[in-house]
Amino acid sequence: MTPTRNTCLILFHLLLISLLPLKITSSPRTQAEALIRWKNSFTSSSLTSLASWSLTNLSNLCNWTSIVCDSSTTVSQINLSNANISGSLTDFNFTEFSTLTRFDLSSNNLEGPIPSTIGGLSKLTFLDLSTNLFDENIPPEVAELTELQYLNLNNNNLNGTIPYQLSNLQKIRYLDLGSNYLETPDWSKFSGMPLLTHLNLYYNSLTFEFPSFILNCQNLTFLDLSLNQLSGQIPELVFTDLGKLEYLNLTDNLFQGVFPSNVSKLSNLIEIRVANNNFSGSIPEDIGILSNLQIVELFNNSFVGHIPSSLGQLKKLQSLDLRMNALNSTVPPELGFCTNLTYLALAVNQLSGELPLSLSNLIKITDLGLSDNFFSGEISANLVANWTKLVSVQLHNNSFTGKIPPEIGLLTKLNYLFLYKNKLSGPIPSEIGNLNDLIILDLSGNQLSGPIPSTVWNLTNLNGLQLFSNNLTGTIPPEVVNMASLVTLDLNTNQLYGELPENISGLSNLNSISLFTNNFSGIIPADFGKYSPFLSYVSFSNNSFSGELPTELCSGFALEDFTVNGNNFTGSLPACLRNCSKLNRVRLDGNHFTGNISDAFGVHPDLDFITLSGNQFVGQISPEWGECKNLSNLQLDRNRISGEIPAELGNLTRLAVLSLDSNELTGKIPPELGKLGMLFKLNLSNNHLTGEIPQSIGNLTKLNYLELSNNSLIGDIPEDLGNLSENPDLLLKDVLDQRLLPPTGQLAEEVVFIVNIALACTRNNPEARPSMRFVAQELAARSQAYLSEPLGMITISRLTSLEKHD
Repeated sequence: MTPTRNTCLILFHLLLISLLPLKITSSPRTQAEALIRWKNSFTSSSLTSLASWSLTNLSNLCNWTSIVCDSSTTVSQINLSNANISGSLTDFNFTEFSTLTRFDLSSNNLEGPIPSTIGGLSKLTFLDLSTNLFDENIPPEVAELTELQYLNLNNNNLNGTIPYQLSNLQKIRYLDLGSNYLETPDWSKFSGMPLLTHLNLYYNSLTFEFPSFILNCQNLTFLDLSLNQLSGQIPELVFTDLGKLEYLNLTDNLFQGVFPSNVSKLSNLIEIRVANNNFSGSIPEDIGILSNLQIVELFNNSFVGHIPSSLGQLKKLQSLDLRMNALNSTVPPELGFCTNLTYLALAVNQLSGELPLSLSNLIKITDLGLSDNFFSGEISANLVANWTKLVSVQLHNNSFTGKIPPEIGLLTKLNYLFLYKNKLSGPIPSEIGNLNDLIILDLSGNQLSGPIPSTVWNLTNLNGLQLFSNNLTGTIPPEVVNMASLVTLDLNTNQLYGELPENISGLSNLNSISLFTNNFSGIIPADFGKYSPFLSYVSFSNNSFSGELPTELCSGFALEDFTVNGNNFTGSLPACLRNCSKLNRVRLDGNHFTGNISDAFGVHPDLDFITLSGNQFVGQISPEWGECKNLSNLQLDRNRISGEIPAELGNLTRLAVLSLDSNELTGKIPPELGKLGMLFKLNLSNNHLTGEIPQSIGNLTKLNYLELSNNSLIGDIPEDLGNLSENPDLLLKDVLDQRLLPPTGQLAEEVVFIVNIALACTRNNPEARPSMRFVAQELAARSQAYLSEPLGMITISRLTSLEKHD
């Protein structure tokens, strides 16, 4: 071959090579340089773990932290999970890493978009970008990762619709897009994913019906669509075509209709969670066929009828939650066969009858919730004795009777014991003192009697002790100070007596103390409140306490509700009240306070209700009251308050009741009171007011009680007030049934009492109404009203409101 010919062949080959596409081959050095450029874009200061990623270490790439190389010494895996990285993917050069098979950046602080160039990782089988801050849409180019088997984008800020191209990932087995802001796509564009076993779309913004493409993912074992807004009925094919499902979670959606009875065809099901939907009808009886079931959550739906007895066949069942439905049967004895149950919740239904003794077989039970039903009968000692692993017992709001069994003391792991609002009687068993881990003890609203056992005061871990509305007697002993963790102490409406122990002031974590309606006496310890900076609720109402209020009662300035009405307190108010900016409700009425109120209170933006009635307060009404913009009830009547009515009270646009009567007020009625558009009761009587009645009072269109008598006012009442919704001076006898003889004697007293309660219960201002607990107590005690004048002279306006409630 001639030299000329050889030269031509060489040139020809060079020309062919030049025409081929240029392919850039990554090298360990170029990959190392790309990783360093990406690292330099991070904003986190915690990069010491990536110290090996350095220009001085370029030749040692395969030994860098979080890097794995293949046989050709190029990067095949990057694992930076939980590396405390703050940055983005925009500076990551995907083209340098075409051989990458595993990319794990989970649990960092990466943000911004997921770049579309991620689609160039053609060999990637594992991609985990979960628990970051990625936003914007999921790029459709992710669908180009045709080798991908694992994709996790959970817990980011991704939005927009889910790209239908993701269904092109035919090798995908694990797909998690949960906890984002993804919206509903056109599901009809999705194809089935034949190898998919795990699909998680929970906590997004998905709407409309069940995603239809899922029915073609017949290898699914895990499906979670919870915390969306999906609606409609569950397709029957879910239960016939997805036979491999082990985990099904549809909780917190808007699904409705009768729950399909063929759920029993999901024979592999281990967990079924469909709570917080609108399912109706009965619970399928065949649910007992699903022998692998461990967790059943059907709470907060509209299921009716009975609890299926077939549940007793579920020997592996650990958790059964049927709360907040309309089930109206008894508890089936077969439930006692579920001996692996640790959690049983049947609360807020219409269940009735006695608890079957077979439940004593539930020796592994840790949480038992049967509250808000109609259960009756005694709490059997045989049941309690076997439930020694219980941590929480909630049997409140039922009709259980009899005594609290002493065996309750065997439940030494108990944290919460709720037996309130039943019909339990007898003493509190001293064995409760064995429950050293108890955090909250609530036995209120029963018929318990006798003293509080001395052992109770040794429950040093107790946060809440609530024994109110019983018939308990005795005193609070000094041992109360042992309860160093106590946050709430509520003993109201009992028959407790005696003085408070001095060391009760040492309860430094106390937030709420309620002792109203007992027979306590003596003074409140002088340093009460000094060591309790979180004290926000204090009620000593309706006792026989005396002396002055502790000066540091509110030294933490956390006080919100403060009621001491109906006692014999004297002296001035604590100065710290002025700085309690969170005050909401204050009752000081019915005592013998004598202090100056001119500066006793400041600006309390949350204050809604305050009454100082029936004391000997002096001073003047501060204009600062006009800045308490949420005030609906201001009662300063029956004191010795002087000065003028400040015009600033006209700024209280939510005020419904203003009672300033029976004081020593002077000057004119400020016309600004005409701006109180919500006012329905105004009483300025028995003062020394002068001048004309302001015509602006006629603007008070909701006023139904006006009392201005025993002043020195002149002029006419505005004509607009002629249409008061009620005339407060309708005689009581005139509103009674005229066909009956007028009541006399004790019957008359009882009529006055009942009307008094009725009027109090229908006040426009809910805060001014007596509690139902108090009403029931008064009716049961057959309290009576004292008739200060003949029945025929009693007017509706003179029927004073009940002041005894807290």
